[in-house]
Amino acid sequence: MQGAITVLLWGAAISAGLMAGIYFAFSTFLMQSLAALAGDSGMAAMQSINRIILRSPFLPLFFASSAVCAVLAVAGLVDLKAAGGWQMTAGAGIYLLGMLLVTIVGNVPLNNALDAATPGTAQGAAMWTQYLDRWTVWNHVRTLACTLSMAMLVWAIALRWNLT
Repeated sequence: MQGAITVLLWGAAISAGLMAGIYFAFSTFLMQSLAALAGDSGMAAMQSINRIILRSPFLPLFFASSAVCAVLAVAGLVDLKAAGGWQMTAGAGIYLLGMLLVTIVGNVPLNNALDAATPGTAQGAAMWTQYLDRWTVWNHVRTLACTLSMAMLVWAIALRWNLT
C-alpha cells in the first residue's frame, strides 16, 4: 500500500506542477495578450480556447489529478501521523479546494457566460470586460493553489523517503 501511495504522490505532485504552469501562463501573460487584441478578437480567441481545451489532454489531467488528490487526502487522513501524512493531506486538500472547487464555482460559470455572449455586440464587449477581471482573479487562486499543493506533496515525498 505504501508503494502505491508513493506512486500516487509523485503523480499528484507532477500533475499539480503541470497545472500550476498552465494557470501561471494564463495569469501572467495570456489573459493580458488576449485583452490587448483589437476589437472582439480576444473574446473570440478565449471562446475558442475554452472549447478546444475540453477536447485536449488538459481535461484528463484535470480529472485524473483531482481523483488522485481525493485518494491521497483520504489516505493522509487515515494516517496523519505517518511520515508526510499531514503534508500529503494538506497538499491534496489545497489542490481539491483551490483548483477543483475554484474551477467549478468560479472559472467554469464565467466560461459558460462568455460562450453564450456574442462577439461584436455591446453585451459581448461588457461580458468580455467583466470576464477578464473575474476569471483572472480566480485563475490566480488556482495558480497559487496548484503551486502550494505541489510543494506540500513534494515535501510529503521527501519525508516518506527520509530525505529531510
